[in-house]
Amino acid sequence: MQRQKIRTEYRNKRQALSAQQQSTAANNLLTSCLSSTILAQAKTIACYIANDGEIDPSAIIDYCWQQGKRVLLPVLHPFSKGHLLFVEYHPNSASRKNVYGIDEPIVTSTNIHTLDTIELILTPLVAFDAQGNRLGMGGGYYDRTLAPIRRDSLPTQLVGLAHTCQQTDKLLADSWDIPLDGIATPEQFFDIKKHGA
Repeated sequence: MQRQKIRTEYRNKRQALSAQQQSTAANNLLTSCLSSTILAQAKTIACYIANDGEIDPSAIIDYCWQQGKRVLLPVLHPFSKGHLLFVEYHPNSASRKNVYGIDEPIVTSTNIHTLDTIELILTPLVAFDAQGNRLGMGGGYYDRTLAPIRRDSLPTQLVGLAHTCQQTDKLLADSWDIPLDGIATPEQFFDIKKHGA
């Protein structure tokens, strides 16, 4: 399957980056994000904890906390298989590892946020193209969870975060794929809404 082949190739690319390359990329990512007004203007932002060679958004999370923004992290939905919940995240949030070994905050009745309250979601990805198509890990978690954004015309903006080496020429989009509004790499910010195909 073509998508699986691309997925393997680009996962290998990001996993091959040295610790120094990862660190430099992570630091430059915040600068790239701030070259667009999307991050600065948003008050409630969902992000993620890096895993499997993904670009590390820690500097973005720290910036958001310093600016008094609300930071959320995705958590595997305890009842709705294949979906995510977005849960508020603080420096002292209690967390635990999910089935994939990724740290996630513990869900309570008061820290869950619905999609319509989130202005910006920063998503990890395996590969992307300049048109805003995103290839994820293959689980479909983000596509299923974010489907209401398109269906209900929510104002939530989606920006993918990636290493420069994760850009590919053209990804074939499936009907369920949710297109991105922008993509930030350590070197540039692709504003798809303005310049997209």
